[in-house]
Amino acid sequence: MSYGVDARELYEALACDEGVEPYETIVVPWLDRARDGYRGRLATAAEDGAWRAEKETEPNGRELVWELYALHRVSDRLLLTFQPPSGEPGSPDPRPLLSEREYLDVFTSLGMTPFEDGDAFDPFLHEIVEVEQADDPHAPIEITEVRWPGLMLGRLLFNRAGVRIRAGVEHAQRGVADRSPLYWTFRRRHRPTVDLSQGWGSNSQWRTDFRLDYRSPAGDRLNVAGNRPIDGSGDLHPDHPKNLSPEERLLTPGDRRELLRHRCLLRTPGAADALAGSPGWERDLMPFDWRLPHSET
Repeated sequence: MSYGVDARELYEALACDEGVEPYETIVVPWLDRARDGYRGRLATAAEDGAWRAEKETEPNGRELVWELYALHRVSDRLLLTFQPPSGEPGSPDPRPLLSEREYLDVFTSLGMTPFEDGDAFDPFLHEIVEVEQADDPHAPIEITEVRWPGLMLGRLLFNRAGVRIRAGVEHAQRGVADRSPLYWTFRRRHRPTVDLSQGWGSNSQWRTDFRLDYRSPAGDRLNVAGNRPIDGSGDLHPDHPKNLSPEERLLTPGDRRELLRHRCLLRTPGAADALAGSPGWERDLMPFDWRLPHSET
């Protein structure tokens, strides 16, 4: 995207900065250079429409999902100070970069709308940051605190609000729902994350697609660019590379849907003992192309 700035530039400037006022010295000048062309290009993704066809056939479409990914990396970095400690001995606290007001200023300046929606828990809108285990194992998930606001770009979800919840173990298990790997995410302070940029070189990692989730009056559309059936394909041999992996098949259909909706598992899977025979299975899991059946969208 050639609009005078890009999000990778902002991310790397924030990563290298040792000053005390990154908002004034880095962010504001970057926003001043992100003129209407940049904001307008981002707005192209606000509706689930024809622009996605460009993603497969035209450079502009591919570059837009890469730019959204890079901008999401900026958000991930800025949100670290709103997250619980990692629990790792000697792990330093992240230096506060921006206040919540400054964080919101960045993204509202780019055309996004903030939300908290702290009343009813909704996995489309809310990321579980901490779990308080209720005594009643059947107690439903309820929000007790909003740690950071979420952001929408039109109908496109850009970032979920981070929430602390209380729930029974049948709905969300402490240590799993808030500490198991979070997919489609580059970085969290308090839990492992998995996205498709990890393990690639300094340039290649930025050619990672942003996950596209849309909310409209007709319903939610999750991971709309996914092209692999979440329950596998009966037309392919079970061991075909485009079918479900052995680890994916050990997850129940409910587990897989839970992971797609919440971007993590909420409870220890029933096949945990079998999965333990594949060390590192959580990082090897590849839900990034999962697609729900049309009847569930």
